[in-house]
Amino acid sequence: MRRVAFFALLMTLAAVHAAAAQSASWPDRPIHLIVPFPAGSSSDIVARIVAQKLGERLGQQLVVENRPGASGNLGTEAVAHAAADGYTLGLANTSTHTLSPSLMAKPTYDPVKDFVPISMIGASPFVLALYPDVPATNVQELVALAKTKPLTFASAGPATLANLAGVLFAKTAHIELTPVSYRGSGQEILDVVAGRIDMAFATIPPTLPLIRDGKVRAIAVTGPQRSPALADVPTVAESGLSDYESVLWQALYAPAGTPAPIVMRLNAEVNAILHDSDAVGALAKLGVEAQPSTPQQLAGRIAADLKKWHDVIVSTGIQPQ
Repeated sequence: MRRVAFFALLMTLAAVHAAAAQSASWPDRPIHLIVPFPAGSSSDIVARIVAQKLGERLGQQLVVENRPGASGNLGTEAVAHAAADGYTLGLANTSTHTLSPSLMAKPTYDPVKDFVPISMIGASPFVLALYPDVPATNVQELVALAKTKPLTFASAGPATLANLAGVLFAKTAHIELTPVSYRGSGQEILDVVAGRIDMAFATIPPTLPLIRDGKVRAIAVTGPQRSPALADVPTVAESGLSDYESVLWQALYAPAGTPAPIVMRLNAEVNAILHDSDAVGALAKLGVEAQPSTPQQLAGRIAADLKKWHDVIVSTGIQPQ
């Protein structure tokens, strides 16, 4: 038994030594960053901004691989099954790590156990935009109006974050709003402009020209703080619904078991990038507010949002597919 225990100890020490040596020489070849969404999507552009800067800092190319499908689940699953050696990373967002687990009848990955968080990248709030003839100039007036007459909001589908942003708003305000589903955001905001729909929880960059031209009225943004692009527009929380927040965040992560020294090196480099004015400016043009974090802070955000959106999804009666 002593010989077996001694042999096991030797094997453990050898494994620790090998892992330390691997971490010390990392990276010595290109790193693959899997983006579970199509090329040209906002998530893809965010990934490429970070990948270019990160590759420069690490002295190795980051190869961005687009693996879209199943609302981001296919690419995310690929990262879960990849080798935990620091040469495969993934781009996560609110959908892949906090919505999908509650929307899949048979989840193919665990957003907590199958991955190690590296850093938050940034977050994109929505803007609550109204048809100008809706007689409400702020959130409190909108809530009061909704208690007297039925109101509609544009939705890209029941399982999308924009739809759940509206559902959460109604739940927090104790009102009823009727979602009207669309296949994409292009037509829905045009129907708000035309008055066929009362409001939308819309992405900020493409909505800005409509706001400036007075074609829609912006009464609130859904993030924890005001958006630099709409500095005069208060947050929903500021406007009286203190518990409300809905943002699409993006983050970097790796397969579970990736050596801690590699994770901490990546975290330090990503945080440096998110303090770089060029990177921050490039993200801002996409409506993404840079939000560097520690791995622990990202893990806490994922855990909190998993519970939050699970409760919203269950309360709406959306059935897992």
